[in-house]
Amino acid sequence: QVQLVEFGGGLVQPGGSLRLSCAASGFTLRYYAVGWFRQAPGKEREGVSCISSAGSTTYYAESVKGRFTISRDDAKNTVYLQMNSLKPEDTAVYYCATGERVHMWYMANFYDYWGQGTQVTVSS
Repeated sequence: QVQLVEFGGGLVQPGGSLRLSCAASGFTLRYYAVGWFRQAPGKEREGVSCISSAGSTTYYAESVKGRFTISRDDAKNTVYLQMNSLKPEDTAVYYCATGERVHMWYMANFYDYWGQGTQVTVSS
């Protein structure tokens, strides 16, 4: 059974940091690109970041460049999203996702499997 589970969300003050984890089970994550998306209330789901299957290529939305870092540990079958200098506008439910043919990393319909999401709230 293919499953993705996110960990690490929570409440943090502006300027703070969080690290999200996306743990896979039922398949070997190393062969797939993995993306992070987020969805704020009343807004569409947006692509935040993506890492290629080999880990050699990473992608970021302009809004998070320089603040977020995506990485993967294939030995742990896990992908991470390190989020620094968090802003209130980063508040959203964050999802990780993967798929066999991710041609456009920021488009959700290229991803086949999704986690249940983890809430990130940035507020003082």
